[in-house]
Amino acid sequence: MFRQDRTNPSTAVSNWRGRHDTPKAWPSSAVSSWLNGGLFGAAGLTAFGGIITQYVDSGTTYRVHTFRGSGKFFVSSGSADVDWLVIAGGAAGAIGGGGAGGMQTGTGYAVSAGTYTVTVGAGGAGASAANTGASGSNSVALGTTSTAGGGGAGNTAGQVGAAGGSGGGHYGGHAAGAGTAGQGNAGGSSGTSSGGGGKGEAGDTDANGDGGDGATGYGITATAPTYAGGGGSGSADSGTPGDGGGGAGSTSAAGSGGVPNSGGGGGGGDNSPSLLEGGSGGAGIVVIRYAVAA
Repeated sequence: MFRQDRTNPSTAVSNWRGRHDTPKAWPSSAVSSWLNGGLFGAAGLTAFGGIITQYVDSGTTYRVHTFRGSGKFFVSSGSADVDWLVIAGGAAGAIGGGGAGGMQTGTGYAVSAGTYTVTVGAGGAGASAANTGASGSNSVALGTTSTAGGGGAGNTAGQVGAAGGSGGGHYGGHAAGAGTAGQGNAGGSSGTSSGGGGKGEAGDTDANGDGGDGATGYGITATAPTYAGGGGSGSADSGTPGDGGGGAGSTSAAGSGGVPNSGGGGGGGDNSPSLLEGGSGGAGIVVIRYAVAA
C-alpha cells in the first residue's frame, strides 16, 4: 500500500538531481527555483521580455532575451550580471550604399528588480536615388546607445554619404559618411559609387561598390549570426552587400533592402535612365543574455 508519510515527492526530485545539499521542497518550490534563472539558485534571476530562449555552451546554460522591436526587460526578482548586444537601425541606400547601424556588445551589466526600457531602432526608409538615403534610428538598452547607420549619397550636386554608426557610401567623387568609433566604419570612397560601411570593415576601397562586412554576435546566442553589414552601391557599379544583412545594389532596378533585425544598410538603386529607389535599411536588434546554471 502507498504510504504518503514515507515518500515526499520533492525529496525524490532532489535525489534524482543528485543535489543532497539542496533543501527539500514541494514541487512548486522547485519550479519556482527554475524560473528564478537557475537550478537551485545558480543565478537567482526572474526576468521577462522579448523572445526567450535557452542554450548550453561548454557546460553552462544561458538564457537569452531577444528584442526584435521596442519593449521592456522586466526583472521581477533577484539580480545578475548580464551580457548585451545593441544594434541600431541600418540606413537606406540612394546611389551609394546605406551604412549599417552601429553595433555594440558588452558583459557584466548589473540588473536587479525593476523595468528596463529597450528601444530597437527602425531602418531608414528607401526613397529616390536623387537624395541622400534616410538614416536609421538609434537603439538604446541597459545604458548603451548605438548610433543609426548613415544614408548613402544621392546623385544631386553636393550630396554626400551621411555619417552614422557606419557611414553611407559616396557617389561621383562626393565624400563618404564617417562611422562612429567602436560601433562601425566609414562608407566607401572609391569608384563611381561606393558601398556603405559595416561593423567589421569600411565600404569598398576599389571600383566595385561593395558594402563593408559586418561582425558576429560574439557568441551571445547559440548560433552567433553576423550583423551590421553595409549596403552595396547602385548605378554603374552594382555592389554586392556586406555579410551581415546588407542589401544588394543594382544597375537597372531599385536597391534591395537590408535584412530585418540585422542593422544592415540598404543597397543603392540605378540612376539612369530613371532615378530608382535605394533599398531600405534593416531594423536593429537588442539581445540580453545571462547564465542560469553551470
